[in-house]
Amino acid sequence: MTSNSSLVAKFHFLPAMLAVYGLFFSICNAHGEAPSAGLQAFGPYLYEPKPDDPAFAKFNPKLAPPPGPLLLRKGDRLAIIGDSITEQKLYSRIIETYLTVCVPQLEITARQYGWSGERAEGFLRRMDQDCLRFSPTVATLAYGMNDSKYRPFDTVNGDWYRDHYSAVVQKLKASGANVVVGSPGCAGKIADWVKSRSGTLDEHNLHLCTLRDIALQLAQQQQVAFADIFWPMYTQQVLAEKKYGTAKKPYQIAGKDGIHPGGAGHLLMAYSFLRALGLDGEIATIKVDLKKNEASASAGHRVDQFKDGTLSLTSTRYPFCANDPVDEDTSIRSGMTLVPFDQNLNRFTLQITGLDAAKAKISWGNQSRIFDRNALATGINLATAFQENPFSVAFQNVDAAVAAKQAFETYQVKSVFHGKEGRADIESAVTRTERDRGPLVDAITAARVPVAHKLIIEPVQ
Repeated sequence: MTSNSSLVAKFHFLPAMLAVYGLFFSICNAHGEAPSAGLQAFGPYLYEPKPDDPAFAKFNPKLAPPPGPLLLRKGDRLAIIGDSITEQKLYSRIIETYLTVCVPQLEITARQYGWSGERAEGFLRRMDQDCLRFSPTVATLAYGMNDSKYRPFDTVNGDWYRDHYSAVVQKLKASGANVVVGSPGCAGKIADWVKSRSGTLDEHNLHLCTLRDIALQLAQQQQVAFADIFWPMYTQQVLAEKKYGTAKKPYQIAGKDGIHPGGAGHLLMAYSFLRALGLDGEIATIKVDLKKNEASASAGHRVDQFKDGTLSLTSTRYPFCANDPVDEDTSIRSGMTLVPFDQNLNRFTLQITGLDAAKAKISWGNQSRIFDRNALATGINLATAFQENPFSVAFQNVDAAVAAKQAFETYQVKSVFHGKEGRADIESAVTRTERDRGPLVDAITAARVPVAHKLIIEPVQ
């Protein structure tokens, strides 16, 4: 088995590789061998690091850029766009729920536009009627699975994908929206429902990897953000199966049918998009000084009282909560163990100084854990340490309200806008369904209530 930490260890050579690469060009420049002024500069030609496993031998994906600055502005309207994987309303729900409860100060609203079987050209045809009429200011795109046509790669199809996907990006940009281009995911099986399928599973994934690189290239050319979905998913298709899978219960990151992921795969997708949006993951920093008997909290959290080791707070920002089984591919919590989700997107930090004892028991809600003094002084992530916590119920209520709204959005677009009512009078259909959608939006706001909670600190000798 290969853990995330061991993978990091195996990839430690990357910064050194980049440094050597820079040194090479410095030497070339010193010897007059670097491209002179006015000549085209080439490269750099860098690949993603690969785990030490033969399953990755055939794959050489281009190195994706690190996440950039925050793309979101207060009051942004997010469009979550894609094919049937988007229509599953799992990664889209994770994204919307995260934005609603973890960064509520941004006041982001969202709509999902998933359409089963769709390719980039399909959305290009319907985007004016279904999406642009609502003036999105940010859009995430996830196309490529159907665009691969479930066959080995050919350059004509690569050009077709690039041209249509690029046209979607251009049109969104022209409307004023910031865009995150998502790559396709990976395949775990050949799609047996596609009559025109051909080739092996390896050939299909190599095709998807090539489309991933094309999506990365067009994102760079269009100067928009990129969310790598393929490589994290393919990596965990191999590694998570070894970590969690058994002969009786395989762990299938791409889902039971090999195309439509379960909760774990969708968490990886949401993680890639949220990181590409530039979110920094700093949700709470709570500081306690036992010597001075003082406590403070960052924005979104109010200290109500601190007395005798008990800290009472009221918070409007939640940690991201999931308490599913850790070893099941249908589990969002399981997906959170496959990427540094808590580290990069879910930091709810408690820092305690002035502790005389070697350890302290921290109780939060109905759970308690013991931490040593040094860990507490550095800061512990409550979101990691307490999967079940005082925010869990409120979080689930918001998530359920988001799920209900997104389910209506599928009905609104597919059944009404493109149904008999929409064909007869699209403007009337929009007005009616927007009136029906309003209470579902309000229900999300109503569910996101301030959470009163207590942290009890007890020294342990």
